[in-house]
Amino acid sequence: MATEPVKPGTDLQGDPTIGKLVMDAQRDISTLISKEIQLAKSEIKVSVKHGGVGIGLFAGAAFLGLLAVIMLSVSIAYFIHWNGAGLDLHWAFLIVFGLYLLIAGLLAFIGLKQVKQVKAPERAIEQGKQIPQALKGKG
Repeated sequence: MATEPVKPGTDLQGDPTIGKLVMDAQRDISTLISKEIQLAKSEIKVSVKHGGVGIGLFAGAAFLGLLAVIMLSVSIAYFIHWNGAGLDLHWAFLIVFGLYLLIAGLLAFIGLKQVKQVKAPERAIEQGKQIPQALKGKG
């Protein structure tokens, strides 16, 4: 009566053993994780590309906005001058400069008030301090 040798990882009825099932599960989980990482990398590449293009377009818009402000400033100064019928041109440009300084000072004042309202996340810090006690069962 010739018998074939029993392969490791199977029992006599042909069902996989627990060791084989564990190895298969580890392999499947490892494959799943690596595929998820590949998917995340490809999604991040696309997002970074779109983000870079978006930043470039915002930079272009900011530059054109700066040029528009310069042109507006010159226009306002010449409007104040009004072909010689208004103030002298140097005074007109000085008025525009003063107007921009006034606006900058106002924005800085408002910004300073907003920054002073920034506070630490006190509730989150307090809850964070309670986590070690809760894990120890003292909560």
